Amino acid sequence: MEEKIIEAFKSKDWQEIKTNDSWMVFKIMSEFVEGFEKLGKIGPCVSIFGSARTKPDNKYYQLAAEIANKLTQKGYGIITGGGPGIMEAGNKGAKDGSGKSVGLVINLPFEQGGNQYIDKDKKIDFDFFFARKVMFEKYSQGYIVMPGGFGTMDELFASLTLIQTHKIGRFPIVLIGRDFWKGLTEWIENTLKLEFKTINPDDTKLFSLADTADEAVEIIDKFYAKYILSPNF
Repeated sequence: MEEKIIEAFKSKDWQEIKTNDSWMVFKIMSEFVEGFEKLGKIGPCVSIFGSARTKPDNKYYQLAAEIANKLTQKGYGIITGGGPGIMEAGNKGAKDGSGKSVGLVINLPFEQGGNQYIDKDKKIDFDFFFARKVMFEKYSQGYIVMPGGFGTMDELFASLTLIQTHKIGRFPIVLIGRDFWKGLTEWIENTLKLEFKTINPDDTKLFSLADTADEAVEIIDKFYAKYILSPNF
């Protein structure tokens, strides 16, 4: 068995795999370079996350667009994942408010490019989720987290972990829709914090809850009355 494993490592196919892995580094590097160059010039932005499945007649689609619009009136640009649903709503609200509308578009087989409301010079394409996630984490002055699925939860908990561990500077994270988030926030409070003590007592203060656009914007405004707007790391 050991000889077969050694022969496999020496095979032509394995050498080609190693070569492809090495060249992948340059593709990853190019995504970071393009992201840093474009986003570094845009200025303060708030990212809006949520389900790609949310339709325009849904109240959360309309609320996401309203929040984005109101944030642009405060001088913020809007960053989304560039896809449909809540992402589209965020870009639409930014566009309607004559604000900067950024789309960090991940290449997926079931989503075709970015939505129509992204500024043409602010659309950035990614093949790697982790490179895209770094851009959100570095250049967002706040997260507006609408109801969503696994991807939304991934972005939420990744940011909470980085703030909790002081790997990035703290920024406001606003969960929109108390009815949607109630089960999760109660589980964090009662199970993680109180029963199993797997988080610090103050960790539940790393996010806020809101139901309206005005509430969400006020939370971000109040936060930056005390802190300076700057990249998070």
